[in-house]
Amino acid sequence: MFLIDDLLLSPVKGVVWIFREIHDAAQQELAGESEAITVALSELYMKLETGQISEAEFDAQEKVLLDRLDRLQAAEESGAALEEKPAKPCPKAKGSKKKAPPAVKPATIV
Repeated sequence: MFLIDDLLLSPVKGVVWIFREIHDAAQQELAGESEAITVALSELYMKLETGQISEAEFDAQEKVLLDRLDRLQAAEESGAALEEKPAKPCPKAKGSKKKAPPAVKPATIV
């Protein structure tokens, strides 16, 4: 019986495995993008200190990089917050309260 179950569920398990791999790859890419932005920021600071770029160019490029980094960190935090929060129960609509059935009195034995 278990062999038949495994055979029938193998396509589903394969699809789930593919989606997990895609999810892991996306997470690694996001982590890599964050590191790439910090490397670009450090290179930008070095260019400013060596005089390769002006202060105005530095400010413009730094603003772009910091905005991208802030968006990535906000997305990571919101994703972590979604994973940590338990699902909220659906609120009941107003006026949909059900009345309890009237109490039934036991029959008296005569």
